[in-house]
Amino acid sequence: MQNLSSAPVDQFSKVRFLLTDMDETLTYRGRLPADTYLALERLQAAGICVLPVTAAPAGWCDQMARMWPVDGVIAENGGLFFRRSLQGHEVERHYWHPSDSLEDIRNRLHSIEKIVEKVVPQAQQADDQAFRLTSLAYSRTGTDTDLRIVEALIGAGANATINNLWVLGWIGGYDKLSMSLRILVEKYGIDAESATELVAYSGDSTNDAPMFGFFRHTVGVSTVIDYLPQLPVPPQWITHGPGGVGFVEFADAILKSRRHEDGKRTEA
Repeated sequence: MQNLSSAPVDQFSKVRFLLTDMDETLTYRGRLPADTYLALERLQAAGICVLPVTAAPAGWCDQMARMWPVDGVIAENGGLFFRRSLQGHEVERHYWHPSDSLEDIRNRLHSIEKIVEKVVPQAQQADDQAFRLTSLAYSRTGTDTDLRIVEALIGAGANATINNLWVLGWIGGYDKLSMSLRILVEKYGIDAESATELVAYSGDSTNDAPMFGFFRHTVGVSTVIDYLPQLPVPPQWITHGPGGVGFVEFADAILKSRRHEDGKRTEA
């Protein structure tokens, strides 16, 4: 892992898609800085397709897909994808699971929720649970209760992980990476092999591990250092600043590479 400031000017010249975590990668301490929002606009204006890939609930991500300068949002750790319609006032939803299985998935999640309540009475659902469609989220405690929730979720038949805000549970074996690769090929015509070169990723936490392990162009904002012991593969680069400040550093590096490439093309 190297400091992003030392990256060669042409390091990201082939990047056409920027996938990014949201919480504490675009935001910092729960807030979205204005400069970070502007960086999203600058990337989009330069022709970079930006897709937040987050564990955040569907309710938040619906709003992001409608109003943010992004090209779509993968929500709930891969459970569904939102994309603004061509008319701009509606949002398409694409679930990981087939539409005819969604009711069964929700019923199974409800049963798992009851099991977790029984096995770990101290577990508190996240205050955004009402806005979730494909996952369960529990508030982090910073104690062994978090691991007990993970064990209860897995014991009840769910997948589970911990990120910087939540203990998460879901059904279906997917993660951020598998849903990202599906969306890239089905919606943008980018296969997995091409994605390693054309896609960059920024994140900060343990549920970003599959992305850090797959893509070539990966950046961790500075707080990723707290999670390195839990990451089998660290990001290639690390920013100086945390959260949205670090994301702006990455956006600037990508745009600088893009300008460098355009300049070489003009000279040729």
